[in-house]
Amino acid sequence: MKSAIQTKNNVTVLGNPDAEQTLIFAHGFGSDQESWKAVTPAFEMDYRIVVFDNVGAGKADPEAYNATTYNTLDAYADDLLDIFEHFDLKGAIVIAHSVSSMITLIAALKNPSYFSKVVFIGASPRYINDESQNYIGGFTQPALNLMYEAMNSNYHAWASGFSAVAMGNPESPELGEEFARTLSAIRPDIALSVAKVIFESDVRDRLNLLNLEVLLIQSQDDIAVPATAAAYLNENIKGSILKYVDAKGHFPHVSAPQEIIKVIKDFI
Repeated sequence: MKSAIQTKNNVTVLGNPDAEQTLIFAHGFGSDQESWKAVTPAFEMDYRIVVFDNVGAGKADPEAYNATTYNTLDAYADDLLDIFEHFDLKGAIVIAHSVSSMITLIAALKNPSYFSKVVFIGASPRYINDESQNYIGGFTQPALNLMYEAMNSNYHAWASGFSAVAMGNPESPELGEEFARTLSAIRPDIALSVAKVIFESDVRDRLNLLNLEVLLIQSQDDIAVPATAAAYLNENIKGSILKYVDAKGHFPHVSAPQEIIKVIKDFI
C-alpha cells in the first residue's frame, strides 16, 4: 500500500536499501523521474536512491495539482520536504536539474538538517534579465509572453519545437523526441501555469543564505540557462563549485550521462 506522499509524487526507491547515504534525484520542467534513467544505475550499488515526479508532471497524482497552491516554487519545496520526512532522510544528497535546483535550495533553507550536499544542474536563480542589477537571465518578459501565446495556441506544436531546441544535440534527435513525449504528456493548461511560475521566479535574494556544499554543473549552449546565470549562482552561493561539462543543451544528464556521473562522483 503506497502512502499519500508516495502516490502524490509517484516516489520510487531504488538502489541499496542498506546504504548509509541516500541520493535524491529531482527532475526539471517538462520531464519526469525517467530523465535520470541513464545516471542512477551508476550509484545503485553504494546508495539508496529516491526519484519522484513533481506535482503536475509525470505520473504524479493529477488531482494534486492546483494552480493556486502551486503558484510559487515554495509549494514544490514543501513536497520535497514531505518526501524527506516520510522516508526519514537526514543528511541526504540531492541532485537537482533546472527548476528543481532552486526548489531544493528553498527546501534546504526551510530544513537544513535533511541535506548534506546538493548538486544543481542547469540551474538559474532568475530567468528574466534584470537591467537594474546588470543581471542576464537569458529571457525578456516580451519573449516569454510570446512563448506563452505559442503554448496556448498549439501546445503540442510548441512542445515539439521547444523540446528539440532545449535538448540540443541535433545529431541525436531521439533525445529531443523523448523530451517532447514527456512534455506533451502534461496537460496544456497545467504546463502553461507551471511555466509561468518557473520562468517568472526569482530566488536571488535567498542564495547567500544557503550553507551547504554545492556543486553547480553547467553545459554548453544551454538555451534555458546562459553561462552568466551559472556564474551568478557561483558568486552568490558561498563555497559553491562551478563545473563546466563537455555536453551541450539543457539536459546533460540525458545527452551526456557519463560526464554527469563523473563530476557527481568526484563531488560526493
